[in-house]
Amino acid sequence: MRRSIACILFQNEKVLVGRRIPGGQMGDRWEFPGGKVERGESAEVAICREFDEEFSVPIRVGRKIAEAMFQYKGNDIQLEGYEIFLATDNPQWVLTEHTEIRWVTLDEIRKLNFVDSDLLIYPQVVEYFNNKDRQ
Repeated sequence: MRRSIACILFQNEKVLVGRRIPGGQMGDRWEFPGGKVERGESAEVAICREFDEEFSVPIRVGRKIAEAMFQYKGNDIQLEGYEIFLATDNPQWVLTEHTEIRWVTLDEIRKLNFVDSDLLIYPQVVEYFNNKDRQ
């Protein structure tokens, strides 16, 4: 089974989302940053690699906060969402796979043209965020 990861970065009551460059698999849609876990890679290594590839920003990996299964082109995919943290106070964002990034409230995600797979973990991300202070 293939695995994908989603990087969930909270800051000041908002979460980071990116708009995919048009023409790719997902077209002009919004998503949580992330991607495929390569063969032999741990989720943590994949998260750091994907975030570096997409933004050139160092991060620290937190805990898994969401997961869901979906099918893509006839393949079963396990999607895992992990909370991440910036490893620097002043990140210099370099967008290589997105045309734009935004900090949005979780409610605003419902108004964006968000990728279907990330919408599968969205309720778990909301639940985690709402209970974050009590954990």
